[in-house]
Amino acid sequence: MPSSLLAIAGIHLVAVASPGPDTFIVMQTAAKRSRREALFCVLGIACGVSFWATLTLLGLQWLFSRFVWLHRLVMTLGGFYLLWMGFQIIRSCFVPACQKSLTASKSTSSYLKAFTTGLFTNLSNPKAVVYFSSIFSVFIAQEMTGAQVALILSLVFGETLLWFSLVALMLGLPKPKQIYRSLNRWIDGVCGLIFGMFGTALICAAFNA
Repeated sequence: MPSSLLAIAGIHLVAVASPGPDTFIVMQTAAKRSRREALFCVLGIACGVSFWATLTLLGLQWLFSRFVWLHRLVMTLGGFYLLWMGFQIIRSCFVPACQKSLTASKSTSSYLKAFTTGLFTNLSNPKAVVYFSSIFSVFIAQEMTGAQVALILSLVFGETLLWFSLVALMLGLPKPKQIYRSLNRWIDGVCGLIFGMFGTALICAAFNA
């Protein structure tokens, strides 16, 4: 079991550190709003990761292989959510600066919104769907004790929380926020396009599955 834990810890660190929708939403929230709001977004992502890990431990790979339509449905819904997120981000590029600052001041304390954004971004993340239904499941033994299951869930939750918290804290520093404010339209535009690309790719993969 210790060697399996080390393998899970290593592969999961690579998975969370590789760029994807989770990374971009944390970066944007930290630079555009506040580090505290970004940390709530991180908490939502960590809960989403725990949800996928729990499903994997309960037999997500078997479920998707048995019910292909369910796999396609999850991927399609996730793709449309990412497209919607991309549209919202790109639309914000055309909001006048004065109106944008007013909106930001009203939503500064919207920690619940930041949490749900992080949660649903992760649940619709194509990386998460592929990673947990294939790569992660390889390292899961068929029969494990309750303590081993709890240990694995704690590991993936803690590792996700620590990595993205580091990203949020670094991007929430004054210098990165200053850079973001000077290039916010370009950054938001690129971020929105990336979300759109991930969403489109996920929908295409669902119909080709």
